[in-house]
Amino acid sequence: MKNIAHTLACFAAVLALAGSSAQAGDATAGDIVITQAWSRATPSGAKVAGGYLTIENKGAAPDRLISGSGDVAGKFEIHEMAMNNGVMTMRPLDKGLSIEPGKTVKLAPGGHHLMLMDLKQPLKEGDKVPVTLQFEKAGKVTLSLDVQSVGAKGPAGADKK
Repeated sequence: MKNIAHTLACFAAVLALAGSSAQAGDATAGDIVITQAWSRATPSGAKVAGGYLTIENKGAAPDRLISGSGDVAGKFEIHEMAMNNGVMTMRPLDKGLSIEPGKTVKLAPGGHHLMLMDLKQPLKEGDKVPVTLQFEKAGKVTLSLDVQSVGAKGPAGADKK
């Protein structure tokens, strides 16, 4: 009986430690580590939403985020926003987004981001939206976007780091 209690206590400690080192949206595939995956709540009737996250390439070779999918959207693209001659433009990255070895790329409002189009339902604050990202080398990575408030500027807890 002592052994069972000891084993359960050790198991509980391992779970507690594992839970403290990663957030719900964190995911890993090969040399790619994804953290701080989030989105904003959408108003009723909205047909588009942005997805934001941080991608770190811990490997020695470049990789490329080439596509994505999710049941919540009919279409999923990787976009870039940029200023061109004083005008903010947004365009899909048809060849994907390169993640150089040893580098971190942040997808954030006003820059690179995921574009979820033809939403099948509004995103509500507190929801966890499952998506799958496709990398050229690391393959498929499934994670959840944590839905923040409509006007959120970053993922929950980012201001505490």
